[in-house]
Amino acid sequence: MNHLKIIFAFLVMLIIVVAAVQNYEAFSTALNLKLNLLVFRYESAGVSVYLVALVAFTVGLLCSSLYGMLERFRFKKQIRNLQMDAKQKEMELNSLRNLPVTTEDMRSDHASDLG
Repeated sequence: MNHLKIIFAFLVMLIIVVAAVQNYEAFSTALNLKLNLLVFRYESAGVSVYLVALVAFTVGLLCSSLYGMLERFRFKKQIRNLQMDAKQKEMELNSLRNLPVTTEDMRSDHASDLG
């Protein structure tokens, strides 16, 4: 299964490279990015579409990686809490199994069953 993932990733990268090479002119055109706020205005120099796509991809990759790491830490904490809970319940079960059985306990249980 791991080999299939590698082959699939290689094919996706190959398709991306072919598309980038075939569309070189479209990707190398310059864009002027503008930001108009009420008190602040900014216009960038010519930025190629390649750079915009690369920055957008990198930001998306970082955001998804951060979210994945936070989710992983949350799940690890949940697993740790569940393991501690299971350990406590196992200790409680073992202590209940090790309670001595006395004839007095049996008589009181038997009397309540009859009555």
